[in-house]
Amino acid sequence: MSVLVDTTVFVDTNVFVYARDLSQGAKHERAREWVDRLWDTGRGRLSVQVLNELYVTLTRKLDPGLPVDDARADVRDLAAWGAVPVTAELIELAWGIEDAFGFSYWDALVVAAARVSGATHLLTEDLQHEQEVEGLVVIDPFAVVPQHLLGT
Repeated sequence: MSVLVDTTVFVDTNVFVYARDLSQGAKHERAREWVDRLWDTGRGRLSVQVLNELYVTLTRKLDPGLPVDDARADVRDLAAWGAVPVTAELIELAWGIEDAFGFSYWDALVVAAARVSGATHLLTEDLQHEQEVEGLVVIDPFAVVPQHLLGT
């Protein structure tokens, strides 16, 4: 995998959750590496859907859950990445992806938002590593270190 100067990475919810969940050991460490590197380089992208899923997961699904104020602070900080809004057009695009690839609607909505964001890569453990979808390359965050994609 070669490093591209114009590489931008759309990050799925699960990566942010692992980055916050200390109980996940090695996955926590790797996810934290990805989020930190993307933050430092300004190459991270996400969507309003991801922010909403992150808030709900951090406050209601983790055991123990994150305090509401901490989860809200995370969402506010990450919103600076320029969250792609969920629009009628994005939903239509997601339906086309859902039909073409057989993805779940929620995964198709992530792919659609990644496309709209202009990302070159999609960081998620929910799809097949190195699969090309709608002009994006899927990257499993636990199969590749950030330096391999983003450089040093």
